[in-house]
Amino acid sequence: MIRLAAISFLVTLPALASLTVTTRNSIEQITGVKGVYFDGEDVHKISIPRADVKVTVDRWPMQTFMGLTSWAAFTTGTDKEAMVMGDLVLFEDEVNPVMSAALENGLEVTALHNHFFFDNPRVMFMHIAGQARGADLARGVRKCMDRIKEIRSATPVPASQFTGVDIPPASRITPEPLDKILGVKGQLNDGMYKAVIERHARMHGREVGGQMGVNTWAAFAGTDDNAFVDGDFAMTTPELQPVLKSLRAAGIYIVAIHNHMTHEEPQFVFLHFWGKGNAVKLAKALHAAMDKQAPNAATRIGHQAH
Repeated sequence: MIRLAAISFLVTLPALASLTVTTRNSIEQITGVKGVYFDGEDVHKISIPRADVKVTVDRWPMQTFMGLTSWAAFTTGTDKEAMVMGDLVLFEDEVNPVMSAALENGLEVTALHNHFFFDNPRVMFMHIAGQARGADLARGVRKCMDRIKEIRSATPVPASQFTGVDIPPASRITPEPLDKILGVKGQLNDGMYKAVIERHARMHGREVGGQMGVNTWAAFAGTDDNAFVDGDFAMTTPELQPVLKSLRAAGIYIVAIHNHMTHEEPQFVFLHFWGKGNAVKLAKALHAAMDKQAPNAATRIGHQAH
Protein backbone atom coordinates (compact mmCIF):
# COMPACT_ATOMS: atom_id res chain seq x y z
CA MET A 1 0.00 0.00 0.00
CA ILE A 2 2.76 2.46 0.96
CA ARG A 3 4.75 1.59 -2.16
CA LEU A 4 1.69 2.12 -4.41
CA ALA A 5 1.00 5.48 -2.78
CA ALA A 6 4.59 6.57 -3.33
CA ILE A 7 4.47 5.51 -6.98
CA SER A 8 1.20 7.38 -7.45
CA PHE A 9 2.71 10.50 -5.90
CA LEU A 10 5.72 10.37 -8.19
CA VAL A 11 3.59 9.83 -11.27
CA THR A 12 1.43 12.87 -10.49
CA LEU A 13 4.37 15.24 -9.95
CA PRO A 14 4.39 17.94 -12.65
CA ALA A 15 7.27 17.50 -15.05
CA LEU A 16 9.61 20.45 -15.42
CA ALA A 17 10.30 21.64 -18.95
CA SER A 18 13.81 20.99 -20.22
CA LEU A 19 16.37 23.75 -20.58
CA THR A 20 15.75 24.93 -24.13
CA VAL A 21 18.35 24.92 -26.88
CA THR A 22 17.93 28.69 -27.12
CA THR A 23 18.75 29.10 -23.43
CA ARG A 24 21.73 26.75 -23.68
CA ASN A 25 23.07 28.67 -26.68
CA SER A 26 22.66 32.00 -24.89
CA ILE A 27 24.60 30.66 -21.88
CA GLU A 28 27.50 29.72 -24.14
CA GLN A 29 27.35 32.99 -26.08
CA ILE A 30 27.26 35.19 -22.97
CA THR A 31 29.92 33.31 -20.98
CA GLY A 32 32.11 32.67 -24.01
CA VAL A 33 32.55 29.05 -22.92
CA LYS A 34 31.41 25.97 -24.83
CA GLY A 35 29.29 23.81 -22.55
CA VAL A 36 28.20 20.20 -22.35
CA TYR A 37 24.52 19.25 -22.08
CA PHE A 38 23.67 16.23 -19.92
CA ASP A 39 20.27 15.15 -21.18
CA GLY A 40 19.61 12.68 -18.34
CA GLU A 41 19.81 15.46 -15.74
CA ASP A 42 18.79 18.38 -17.95
CA VAL A 43 22.03 20.16 -17.02
CA HIS A 44 24.13 22.43 -19.23
CA LYS A 45 27.59 22.76 -17.68
CA ILE A 46 30.49 25.02 -18.51
CA SER A 47 34.01 24.49 -17.15
CA ILE A 48 36.91 26.95 -16.92
CA PRO A 49 40.29 25.42 -15.93
CA ARG A 50 42.48 27.78 -13.87
CA ALA A 51 45.74 27.27 -15.74
CA ASP A 52 46.71 30.96 -15.67
CA VAL A 53 48.57 30.69 -12.34
CA LYS A 54 50.89 27.83 -11.47
CA VAL A 55 49.92 26.13 -8.20
CA THR A 56 51.76 23.55 -6.15
CA VAL A 57 50.20 21.37 -3.46
CA ASP A 58 52.63 19.64 -1.12
CA ARG A 59 55.36 20.74 -3.56
CA TRP A 60 53.65 18.89 -6.47
CA PRO A 61 52.77 20.96 -9.57
CA MET A 62 48.99 20.83 -9.43
CA GLN A 63 47.10 20.05 -12.64
CA THR A 64 43.69 21.54 -13.40
CA PHE A 65 42.29 18.00 -13.78
CA MET A 66 42.98 17.46 -10.07
CA GLY A 67 40.50 20.10 -8.91
CA LEU A 68 41.57 23.51 -10.24
CA THR A 69 38.62 24.00 -12.58
CA SER A 70 35.82 26.51 -12.08
CA TRP A 71 32.40 25.38 -13.24
CA ALA A 72 28.80 26.52 -13.49
CA ALA A 73 25.89 24.13 -14.10
CA PHE A 74 22.54 25.38 -15.38
CA THR A 75 19.22 23.56 -15.23
CA THR A 76 15.51 24.33 -15.29
CA GLY A 77 14.28 26.40 -12.34
CA THR A 78 11.22 25.68 -10.24
CA ASP A 79 9.69 29.18 -10.38
CA LYS A 80 12.17 30.79 -12.79
CA GLU A 81 13.38 29.84 -16.25
CA ALA A 82 16.68 28.48 -14.97
CA MET A 83 18.82 27.88 -11.91
CA VAL A 84 22.59 27.71 -11.57
CA MET A 85 25.03 26.15 -9.16
CA GLY A 86 28.77 26.49 -9.43
CA ASP A 87 32.18 26.55 -7.82
CA LEU A 88 34.77 29.20 -8.66
CA VAL A 89 38.50 28.56 -8.17
CA LEU A 90 39.93 31.78 -6.76
CA PHE A 91 43.14 33.14 -5.34
CA GLU A 92 42.99 35.16 -2.14
CA ASP A 93 43.13 38.58 -3.79
CA GLU A 94 40.32 37.57 -6.17
CA VAL A 95 37.81 36.33 -3.59
CA ASN A 96 36.19 39.55 -2.42
CA PRO A 97 36.11 41.44 -5.75
CA VAL A 98 34.59 38.36 -7.41
CA MET A 99 32.14 37.91 -4.53
CA SER A 100 30.99 41.50 -5.00
CA ALA A 101 30.61 40.89 -8.74
CA ALA A 102 28.44 37.84 -8.03
CA LEU A 103 26.26 39.58 -5.45
CA GLU A 104 25.81 42.67 -7.64
CA ASN A 105 24.76 40.59 -10.65
CA GLY A 106 21.99 38.37 -9.36
CA LEU A 107 23.97 35.45 -7.94
CA GLU A 108 24.07 34.14 -4.39
CA VAL A 109 27.28 33.13 -2.62
CA THR A 110 26.65 30.00 -0.57
CA ALA A 111 30.09 28.85 0.65
CA LEU A 112 33.75 29.88 0.72
CA HIS A 113 36.49 27.53 1.84
CA ASN A 114 39.74 25.77 0.96
CA HIS A 115 40.14 22.33 -0.59
CA PHE A 116 43.86 21.81 0.04
CA PHE A 117 46.62 22.14 2.62
CA PHE A 118 50.11 23.41 1.73
CA ASP A 119 48.99 24.95 -1.56
CA ASN A 120 51.12 27.74 -3.01
CA PRO A 121 49.68 30.23 -3.77
CA ARG A 122 46.68 29.57 -1.58
CA VAL A 123 43.53 28.57 -3.46
CA MET A 124 39.98 29.24 -2.28
CA PHE A 125 36.70 27.88 -3.62
CA MET A 126 33.56 30.01 -3.76
CA HIS A 127 30.20 28.33 -4.39
CA ILE A 128 27.52 30.27 -6.22
CA ALA A 129 23.82 29.71 -6.92
CA GLY A 130 20.78 31.50 -8.28
CA GLN A 131 17.43 31.35 -10.06
CA ALA A 132 16.50 33.70 -12.91
CA ARG A 133 16.44 33.80 -16.67
CA GLY A 134 19.22 31.66 -18.07
CA ALA A 135 20.76 34.64 -19.86
CA ASP A 136 20.79 36.71 -16.64
CA LEU A 137 22.48 33.93 -14.69
CA ALA A 138 25.03 33.56 -17.46
CA ARG A 139 25.77 37.30 -17.30
CA GLY A 140 26.40 37.00 -13.56
CA VAL A 141 28.86 34.16 -14.15
CA ARG A 142 30.53 36.15 -16.95
CA LYS A 143 30.93 39.17 -14.63
CA CYS A 144 32.77 36.93 -12.17
CA MET A 145 35.04 35.54 -14.90
CA ASP A 146 35.77 39.03 -16.22
CA ARG A 147 36.68 40.26 -12.74
CA ILE A 148 39.17 37.42 -12.35
CA LYS A 149 40.79 38.33 -15.68
CA GLU A 150 40.99 42.01 -14.71
CA ILE A 151 42.79 41.20 -11.47
CA ARG A 152 45.24 38.74 -13.00
CA SER A 153 45.95 41.04 -15.95
CA ALA A 154 46.86 43.85 -13.54
CA THR A 155 48.88 41.62 -11.16
CA PRO A 156 49.83 38.23 -12.62
CA VAL A 157 51.17 37.04 -9.25
CA PRO A 158 48.47 36.74 -6.54
CA ALA A 159 48.90 39.15 -3.63
CA SER A 160 50.22 37.85 -0.33
CA GLN A 161 48.57 40.41 1.98
CA PHE A 162 45.64 42.79 2.26
CA THR A 163 46.02 46.30 0.95
CA GLY A 164 46.48 49.24 3.31
CA VAL A 165 49.03 50.27 5.89
CA ASP A 166 50.39 47.90 8.51
CA ILE A 167 48.59 47.71 11.85
CA PRO A 168 50.71 48.64 14.93
CA PRO A 169 51.70 45.57 16.98
CA ALA A 170 50.70 47.26 20.26
CA SER A 171 46.94 47.81 20.57
CA ARG A 172 45.14 50.81 22.10
CA ILE A 173 41.45 50.44 21.26
CA THR A 174 38.98 52.73 23.06
CA PRO A 175 36.03 50.54 24.12
CA GLU A 176 33.24 53.02 24.90
CA PRO A 177 32.38 54.08 21.29
CA LEU A 178 32.35 50.44 20.18
CA ASP A 179 30.13 49.39 23.11
CA LYS A 180 27.62 52.07 22.09
CA ILE A 181 27.60 51.11 18.39
CA LEU A 182 27.45 47.35 18.88
CA GLY A 183 25.08 47.45 21.85
CA VAL A 184 27.26 45.26 24.08
CA LYS A 185 29.69 45.57 26.94
CA GLY A 186 32.85 44.30 25.31
CA GLN A 187 35.97 42.83 26.87
CA LEU A 188 39.46 44.38 26.88
CA ASN A 189 42.73 42.45 26.75
CA ASP A 190 46.11 44.16 26.24
CA GLY A 191 44.43 47.05 24.44
CA MET A 192 42.34 44.77 22.21
CA TYR A 193 38.53 44.75 22.29
CA LYS A 194 36.03 41.94 21.73
CA ALA A 195 32.24 41.98 21.54
CA VAL A 196 30.04 38.88 21.46
CA ILE A 197 26.41 38.61 20.35
CA GLU A 198 24.69 35.43 21.45
CA ARG A 199 22.20 33.55 19.32
CA HIS A 200 20.10 30.48 20.05
CA ALA A 201 19.22 27.22 18.32
CA ARG A 202 17.94 23.77 19.23
CA MET A 203 20.26 20.84 18.74
CA HIS A 204 19.68 17.18 19.66
CA GLY A 205 16.56 18.15 21.60
CA ARG A 206 17.93 20.98 23.72
CA GLU A 207 18.65 24.69 23.41
CA VAL A 208 22.22 25.80 22.67
CA GLY A 209 23.52 29.35 22.78
CA GLY A 210 26.60 31.51 22.87
CA GLN A 211 28.80 29.36 25.08
CA MET A 212 28.17 26.40 22.77
CA GLY A 213 29.36 28.42 19.78
CA VAL A 214 26.13 29.95 18.47
CA ASN A 215 27.36 33.53 18.46
CA THR A 216 28.55 36.45 16.38
CA TRP A 217 31.76 38.05 17.59
CA ALA A 218 34.12 40.82 16.56
CA ALA A 219 37.63 41.52 17.89
CA PHE A 220 39.48 44.80 17.28
CA ALA A 221 43.24 45.40 17.48
CA GLY A 222 45.59 48.25 16.58
CA THR A 223 44.61 51.84 17.28
CA ASP A 224 41.34 53.75 17.00
CA ASP A 225 42.39 55.29 13.66
CA ASN A 226 44.34 52.32 12.31
CA ALA A 227 42.62 49.12 13.41
CA PHE A 228 41.69 45.75 12.08
CA VAL A 229 38.70 43.66 13.04
CA ASP A 230 38.20 39.96 12.65
CA GLY A 231 35.34 37.76 13.71
CA ASP A 232 32.45 35.50 12.86
CA PHE A 233 28.80 36.08 11.94
CA ALA A 234 26.25 33.44 12.99
CA MET A 235 23.33 33.61 10.56
CA THR A 236 20.24 31.62 9.70
CA THR A 237 20.27 30.68 6.02
CA PRO A 238 17.84 33.45 4.88
CA GLU A 239 20.14 36.03 6.51
CA LEU A 240 23.32 35.04 4.65
CA GLN A 241 22.87 36.98 1.41
CA PRO A 242 21.73 40.28 3.03
CA VAL A 243 24.62 40.15 5.51
CA LEU A 244 27.14 39.39 2.75
CA LYS A 245 25.91 42.28 0.64
CA SER A 246 26.05 44.67 3.58
CA LEU A 247 29.57 43.69 4.60
CA ARG A 248 30.95 43.81 1.06
CA ALA A 249 29.30 47.18 0.42
CA ALA A 250 31.20 48.48 3.46
CA GLY A 251 34.52 47.04 2.26
CA ILE A 252 34.70 44.24 4.83
CA TYR A 253 36.56 41.19 3.50
CA ILE A 254 34.89 37.78 3.71
CA VAL A 255 37.40 34.98 4.35
CA ALA A 256 35.20 31.90 4.90
CA ILE A 257 31.56 30.79 4.71
CA HIS A 258 30.66 27.37 6.11
CA ASN A 259 28.71 25.47 8.75
CA HIS A 260 29.96 24.77 12.29
CA MET A 261 27.27 22.29 13.31
CA THR A 262 24.81 19.72 12.02
CA HIS A 263 21.26 18.90 13.21
CA GLU A 264 20.64 22.39 14.61
CA GLU A 265 17.25 24.10 14.19
CA PRO A 266 17.13 26.56 12.57
CA GLN A 267 20.17 25.87 10.41
CA PHE A 268 23.04 28.31 10.99
CA VAL A 269 25.72 29.41 8.55
CA PHE A 270 28.90 31.12 9.75
CA LEU A 271 31.03 33.64 7.90
CA HIS A 272 34.46 34.83 9.00
CA PHE A 273 35.46 38.39 8.17
CA TRP A 274 38.42 40.78 8.24
CA GLY A 275 38.39 44.56 7.98
CA LYS A 276 40.92 47.38 8.22
CA GLY A 277 40.48 51.07 8.95
CA ASN A 278 39.03 53.37 11.58
CA ALA A 279 37.63 51.31 14.47
CA VAL A 280 34.37 53.27 14.76
CA LYS A 281 33.71 53.00 11.02
CA LEU A 282 34.39 49.27 11.15
CA ALA A 283 31.98 48.86 14.07
CA LYS A 284 29.29 50.80 12.20
CA ALA A 285 29.75 48.52 9.19
CA LEU A 286 29.28 45.45 11.39
CA HIS A 287 26.23 46.95 13.07
CA ALA A 288 24.67 47.70 9.68
CA ALA A 289 25.13 44.04 8.71
CA MET A 290 23.60 42.89 12.00
CA ASP A 291 20.56 45.03 11.20
CA LYS A 292 20.01 42.84 8.12
CA GLN A 293 19.33 39.88 10.41
CA ALA A 294 15.94 38.91 11.80
CA PRO A 295 14.65 41.42 14.41
CA ASN A 296 15.07 40.33 18.02
CA ALA A 297 16.83 37.15 16.89
CA ALA A 298 19.92 37.74 19.03
CA THR A 299 20.53 38.52 22.68
CA ARG A 300 23.45 40.91 23.04
CA ILE A 301 25.85 39.98 25.84
CA GLY A 302 29.52 40.60 26.54
CA HIS A 303 30.93 37.19 27.44
CA GLN A 304 34.06 35.67 25.95
CA ALA A 305 33.64 33.83 22.62
CA HIS A 306 34.93 30.30 22.31
